[in-house]
Amino acid sequence: MDRTYDIIRGTLILIVCVFGLGWFAWWRFRESTNRGAMVVRWLVTGGLLFYLFAYTGPKIVANMASGSTDAVFGFLTVVVGGLILAIIWVPEIVGSIGQKFGSLFDGGSTPVEPKPFYSIALALKNQGNYARSLAEVRTQLERFPMDMEGQMMMATLQAENLDDLPGAQLTITHFCDQPGHAPANVAYALNLLADWHLKITRDRESAQAALQDIIHRLPDTEMALQAAQRIGRLADTESLLAGADRRQIVLKKGIENLGLRMDSSRFQKPESTPQQLAAEYVRHLADHPLDTLVREQLAVLYAQHYHRLDLAVDQLDQLIQMPNQPVKQVVHWLNLLADLQIQERAPIENAQATLQRIIDQYPDAATTFNTRRRLDTLKLEYRANEKSADVQLGTYEQNIGLKRHT
Repeated sequence: MDRTYDIIRGTLILIVCVFGLGWFAWWRFRESTNRGAMVVRWLVTGGLLFYLFAYTGPKIVANMASGSTDAVFGFLTVVVGGLILAIIWVPEIVGSIGQKFGSLFDGGSTPVEPKPFYSIALALKNQGNYARSLAEVRTQLERFPMDMEGQMMMATLQAENLDDLPGAQLTITHFCDQPGHAPANVAYALNLLADWHLKITRDRESAQAALQDIIHRLPDTEMALQAAQRIGRLADTESLLAGADRRQIVLKKGIENLGLRMDSSRFQKPESTPQQLAAEYVRHLADHPLDTLVREQLAVLYAQHYHRLDLAVDQLDQLIQMPNQPVKQVVHWLNLLADLQIQERAPIENAQATLQRIIDQYPDAATTFNTRRRLDTLKLEYRANEKSADVQLGTYEQNIGLKRHT
């Protein structure tokens, strides 16, 4: 039984040693810069070990058992074999260890990752030599066709320096069509193209098309939502052209001694009334329902002027439930809703429920701590906003903009 155990244990130890030695041999072969010499080392080592363990070792054991003087010769053979192994492997082992420590300071033998260099192109651009700069960028892109920096530099040279906006548009489109680019980079490139259309050619339709391309390529993302909001704020073509076509205007003689008049209000430009603002906001949201800024302004107008907290809650709920909104923005709207509930003296339970929504939806967000503190001091906020008399509410159903629009 003991002999069987010894055989099994010895076999397992042999297997582990063989696998360990094989792994070490493969690792050194893969890391070696001179694989031919490495193969020769392992062949010599394998032959020598086989000779020592399969032939010399058993003979030494037999001579020692019989008391023969040939055992001394066997020991000398083992010593010589060990010296040969030391000559073969000590420089390799020392060099490997030294290389590991040296790599902490010089980076080791790991090859440098190839990357494009645009220093020459930038220098040529700064000198005003845009054509040669573009040629240098093209040379780098031939080696690194997926590089974003080079493609954006190429498009910028075409659009801003060489008056070739169609070429820049082709460059941006080619970049966006390449697989593997991050969605944020694709959105950045198309927003840049929209900026050029507005700045250089004052072409609102082309700018809108570039922004629509973001929505098409990146549906149901925060970038698509931002593009939709930007489309809603684009100025019309006439307004853009008016900024470039500055005709000479003959000014009429102004009002003399304006500062000495007792009442100058009639000379001031009349501001839009809340009714006009509400109508304008509703018309805008009918065309651009994703414009969050205008919808937020409409909600505040409903609460602070019309004192229709229900309509304000409806508008803010639409914002809060919009998909792909940043956490920071949703928290802002919920805090704004709580502010309006306090200002309009809604039951304190309503504001508490609104703030609790932040904690429930984003328990791990950084704003949760501030929300908990606000909940603890909510009664103080209510007391600070108490009014001496109730607000006399008018009837505003005849005013435009009070119905829900999505």
